[in-house]
Amino acid sequence: MSLSWRERYVAVLGASGVGLYRRGSRGLDWLGDVACIGGWSSALDALDGLLGEQRRVRADLWVVLSSQYCRFCRVPWCEDIGSPAELLEYAGACLERIFGSSEMAWQLSVSAEPHGLPRLAAALPQALLERLRGLTDAHGLRLVSVQPYVMAAFNHYRGQLQGDDFIFLVAEPERSTGLVAREGQWLRVFSQGTGDGDEELAALLQRQRRLMEEGADRLPLYLHAPGRRQVPQLEGLFRVLAETAPGADWDVRLLMARTVH
Repeated sequence: MSLSWRERYVAVLGASGVGLYRRGSRGLDWLGDVACIGGWSSALDALDGLLGEQRRVRADLWVVLSSQYCRFCRVPWCEDIGSPAELLEYAGACLERIFGSSEMAWQLSVSAEPHGLPRLAAALPQALLERLRGLTDAHGLRLVSVQPYVMAAFNHYRGQLQGDDFIFLVAEPERSTGLVAREGQWLRVFSQGTGDGDEELAALLQRQRRLMEEGADRLPLYLHAPGRRQVPQLEGLFRVLAETAPGADWDVRLLMARTVH
């Protein structure tokens, strides 16, 4: 084996537990899974324990976070933005208008869109990222990527979305996050604590469609609900997006990990 070879780990920090997996030539190997509550601090404690159970090797780590730990907003186009630093400051102002000012520090990332189009911004707690970097350093790992699950899922399934008009809804067991696009432009992003049952999702979609412009009820709905076994019955549903394998046990965090590339 080459001395430059590095193993590839994927960690999922879900709303109610943490999973750790190793990516091999035939997919993901399960390394451990811990149920936990108490926010991202407890989730990182669980991840620390799972990594401590592995033999020390040269490895890269990809981390995907439940939307429960993230904030999102739409960033309208602004002609006056002249640098990446100004864009982040502008995106921060957009987030503050929605969520209010906060003593907690957040690290922002903004989607790359063509000139003149609105963008999406995601914010992660700075303290979470700093502790995660320290944790991976302590275990001799290289932290490659940290991203909200909704973004990993969208990038994974983008090729299955027909056209540029859609509602892409990710229904995690305890939180649903939706990306809405029309004519190739981001129209809305929303994230709300809710179950993934038909009644809860139908009520969420009804509320969100009322807040959108006319015609939003005709946008095709693409639903990704990892771990859900029943076929949903939702108005406007165009396709259910799922990542399963023969004999799969429908483990929610394993299904989430499979969207990471």
